[in-house]
Amino acid sequence: MGTTQPIDDTLNHLFRAESGKMVAVLIKIFGIQNIGLAEDVVQEALLAAMESWKFKGLPDNPRAWLYRVAKNKAIDQLRKRRHDQVFDFTEPGRILLSSEYTLQVTMDDFFDDQKIQNDFLAMMFACCHPEIHIDHQITFILKSLCGFSTREVARAFLTEEATISKRIYRTKTFFKEERMRLAIPEGHELENRSASVLQAIYQIFNEGYKATHSDQLVRKDLIAQALQLGQALLQHPLTRLPEVYALMALMCYHAARSESRVGQEGQLVLLKDQDRSQWNQELIHSGHAFLNKAAFGERVSRYHIEAALAYEHCAASSYDNTNWQAILGYYDLLLDQGFDAVVYVNRCMALLEASGVKVAKDALQKVDDIKVLQKYYLYHAAWGELYLKSQEPTRARRAWKRALDLTQSPAERKLLENKMQQLEE
Repeated sequence: MGTTQPIDDTLNHLFRAESGKMVAVLIKIFGIQNIGLAEDVVQEALLAAMESWKFKGLPDNPRAWLYRVAKNKAIDQLRKRRHDQVFDFTEPGRILLSSEYTLQVTMDDFFDDQKIQNDFLAMMFACCHPEIHIDHQITFILKSLCGFSTREVARAFLTEEATISKRIYRTKTFFKEERMRLAIPEGHELENRSASVLQAIYQIFNEGYKATHSDQLVRKDLIAQALQLGQALLQHPLTRLPEVYALMALMCYHAARSESRVGQEGQLVLLKDQDRSQWNQELIHSGHAFLNKAAFGERVSRYHIEAALAYEHCAASSYDNTNWQAILGYYDLLLDQGFDAVVYVNRCMALLEASGVKVAKDALQKVDDIKVLQKYYLYHAAWGELYLKSQEPTRARRAWKRALDLTQSPAERKLLENKMQQLEE
């Protein structure tokens, strides 16, 4: 028997890429109240693949093999529990599953590739139901749709596995009590629910890009999952919306710079110090393409503006040649949509580059009485930078110390410690 590495790699890939889709289609078959059974069937199919492939080798089409086994195991469950009222066969779409004469052909129809994709999207919208807390939404998406283990999700958000298990349990309880039918919403409901879905995807991406809860500076697995979820939305005509293209553009621009954010010793490298030759041009071109496609329709979302802002950074030949006036304009547009502490502080730092330290300090001073900013590490880190520029090292050190006390990110703490150390030299 040869090495099992190709089999392990294939299984890991299939688990990440397909387990969520299989769970979604099985929920459509069993009903969302039987979500645990759907997950068990997927696990059994993956275990069967592991046992079979290690002795017989990889099949010609591993994905098709896995889906066929999952379908057969689902049929076994339907036959075994046909009379114990576990499944509601009166539900539209599941009536034909109650008869042996129509069971197989109906199952084949459920496992049609396009319908599987639709069920996956419908499950994503179910996960982002407005009555489910955003942390629970993201936890459930990563666990059930992206194939992350409970330990991986806990590690990503620096929390206990027990906390993740509770979130999963409560979300499943919500699904069971609501007994909702999986469907992609339409009309105004699609617009409202899409905002939650995009927020969840962007939050997954941000955790991968900034890794605020991990000792890893960049979590490529989370970035990849966020991009994959965005692509899934673009594959369906109902969810192929301008703001989805805009979010994809934004994520591509940020992802293009992710490698250069990490130094050789694993430290955080600020934008002005990054080697732009390391930026991923393929992702930047993808960002351009998505941004062009985001231009249709009448809505200009927050993602449109943030993508345009990220475009300016990617288009600049150097930090000094950045179009800071354009960037200030985009920050103003974002603030017109409502005050956001992160946006305001970032605007002040852009103001530093465009108009100098005095103007930037005056702008930041204007929000000094906002309590939420006093607990925001970036606000104090920004003051540290401004004090440094204005030759006030004592104040700079004090501001960075305050910032240090407020951030949990190991990378940000290390960056601040280095800045304070440089003041001593």
